[in-house]
Amino acid sequence: MQLSQQQIDYCMECGVCTGSCPVAMTLEDFSPRRMIKRTLAEPESDILKSKDIWACLSCSRCSDRCPVKIDFPEFIRSYRHKARQEDNLPKLSHHGMFHTITSIQAKGVKQSRIEWARKAGKIAEKGEYFYFTGCIAYYDAAFQYLNLNMIESAENNLRLLNKMGIEPVVSNDECCCGHDAFWCGDEDTFLTLAKKNIETIRATGAKTVIFGCPEGYSMFREAYAKELGPLPFEIIHITEFLAREIPKAGIAFKNGSNATVTFQDPCRLGRRSGIYEAPRELIALIPGTQLAEMEHNRENAVCCGTTAWMECSTASKVMQKERLKEAEAVGATAIITACPKCRIHLTCAQKNTDHHVEILDLVSYLAAHIE
Repeated sequence: MQLSQQQIDYCMECGVCTGSCPVAMTLEDFSPRRMIKRTLAEPESDILKSKDIWACLSCSRCSDRCPVKIDFPEFIRSYRHKARQEDNLPKLSHHGMFHTITSIQAKGVKQSRIEWARKAGKIAEKGEYFYFTGCIAYYDAAFQYLNLNMIESAENNLRLLNKMGIEPVVSNDECCCGHDAFWCGDEDTFLTLAKKNIETIRATGAKTVIFGCPEGYSMFREAYAKELGPLPFEIIHITEFLAREIPKAGIAFKNGSNATVTFQDPCRLGRRSGIYEAPRELIALIPGTQLAEMEHNRENAVCCGTTAWMECSTASKVMQKERLKEAEAVGATAIITACPKCRIHLTCAQKNTDHHVEILDLVSYLAAHIE
């Protein structure tokens, strides 16, 4: 990514990004502005061998506020690719299991990705709608120790689509969207996966792809379109689709027992995709449910603390626990989110603490209240 001289000059005199960065608030030596200085103004700093290059969460809080519109996450991502060539690699979470799964999919492996869908509802082999499942089935297997039923999110997405008369294509040939490889600088793996997914969806004749995961949606919207050209189909996140279609479908919801909930804005859904209101509109469909906004919400929301299954640090845990405190401060008994990783990370953070707020999936919350 190239920055103009004007952007560089302005950046060296500014500090808005540092004051916005949740990592910089905990790791004193980290700052987006300082990272740009180290890469451009101080090329001798040998940034490609520094571990700081992996600290950025790519949450986009800094770039959203940058006066000269520097996309810092994209800037630092471009250097991560170079860092890998210098054998500077990130510290992977969960022993690198998810990155290994991604690599296996890129190399080609026969998968059984649709058994959950056959049990949960009705699907098609060809048709107008394609439901992009993502990696949630692998998360379901990995996070049983947190007592999380991750696949329920995909099941409930399908059930709601079926209730509106839609039988989407769910494919065994779908691969990981490549999000984690992309943000870890593994461009070859990302491009291989992207091409496979485009070919798979195109072969079904689908005109619209519905995403249950914000990461998959943002990857198609940004990275796929940039690297592979205009997409041959419409893409939409499930929250926007449901917010648009449920009012037309005549689906009724039962009372939410006067529950007070709050919403965790996922970085990929909010700041990187601009979707803030659709999830809140869906929560408002549940009679008796009160939505209480955390101190930091919408474009000011704080990241769940880690991304791309790497660098789960002390800074990550601080962010997560502060988020739990924010939810409790507004009287919420549950944090609702539309991102599987937010749900996993916040659930993990409250283990062995005195925080007892529930972490719930948005569509599953809707499905539980259907009349």
